[in-house]
Formats: sequence, structure tokens, C-alpha cells
Amino acid sequence: MNAPHLNPLVILVAAMFTHNIAFVYLLGMCPLMALSRSIDTAFGMGMAVLFVTAVTAPIDWLIYHLVLVPLHVEVIALLVFIIVIASVVQFLELLMRRFLPALHAGFGPFLPLVTVNTTIFAVSIFMVMRSYSFWQEVAFSIGSGAGWALAIVLIAGIRERMLLVSDVPPDMRGAGITMVIAGILALAFVGFSGMVAIQ
Repeated sequence: MNAPHLNPLVILVAAMFTHNIAFVYLLGMCPLMALSRSIDTAFGMGMAVLFVTAVTAPIDWLIYHLVLVPLHVEVIALLVFIIVIASVVQFLELLMRRFLPALHAGFGPFLPLVTVNTTIFAVSIFMVMRSYSFWQEVAFSIGSGAGWALAIVLIAGIRERMLLVSDVPPDMRGAGITMVIAGILALAFVGFSGMVAIQ
């Protein structure tokens, strides 16, 4: 579907709220569940996903439209997207190891998993499916990354607060209560869906 009429600012806001990639499309759920125990770790992971999404999607757009389409080799687009994502994540990991060692240690094995975070990959796929222009793709990538970051920070905040004020049954602790929180937040975000459609 072609989307020439959509203002990039509308796409940015819609990607954060009405089409939140975590709560509406349920993408990137593995790190969302695993790293939402504390607000600090959740915020760091959210910023990492935002950074990688905001960098990789415009690069993918340029490669797709300036190289793959003219050469009629769109069939390898998914492979190219994965290579770009892996390269950016490796760069981010080197930066974090050097300048933010405590945050890097907090991520543990999950930072390399940003490479296979479906959120980042889906943004590039949606770019192709929706025929976004370059600036529309930039807005969508930033909005999607920010929306995912918002989702993980909201869940982490609620989980931290629940530890203080409620007695969660033992069988529901961890992933169980996180799924319940995510489900309730997803219902809340569905309330935004009538505001604007970007698909």
C-alpha cells in the first residue's frame, strides 16, 4: 500500500501510540518480558532498541530503493536487512562496553539478541509493505523504537510498583504477571486505534 498522503509527524505519533509495535503487533516480546524487571534496565534496553531501529531502518530504505530495486534483486532484501541490523548492534555493543559498562553488564546476553528483535526487523519490512518515502520511514522507525521503549518502561514501572504494594501469587510472578500487565496495557493502547491509521 502506498502512503504518500501521510505526514511523517503523523506516522511518528501513530507508531508510538495507535500502532505501538509492542502492544498492537506484539513484536519484540522476548526482551520485553525478560528485561522489564527494573526501570533502569528497561530504559537502557528501550534506548538501545530505539537507537538501532532509528539507524537501521533508514539505511535499509536507502539500500532497498537505491541498490536492490534498480538491480531487481529485491529477493535478497531480508538478508540485507539482517546484515545491517547485526552490524549496527555490534557497533552499539562496542560503544556500550567502552562507555557504559554497568548498563552493558545489566543486559547480560540480551544485548546481542537485539539483532534478532522482531521489532527492528519488522520496521524495515513494514517500510517495504507500505511503500514509505524516506522521511516517512525515518519517522516510522523513530516512532516504533520510541513506542517499544515506552512499552518496556511502562511494564517495568508497573512491575516495580507491584512489588511494593501487592502480593502477587507465587505462580504468577515473573513472566505470568508480566503477560497480564502487557495484556492490560495492550487493551489501553487499542483505545488509541481509532485516532489515525497508518497501514
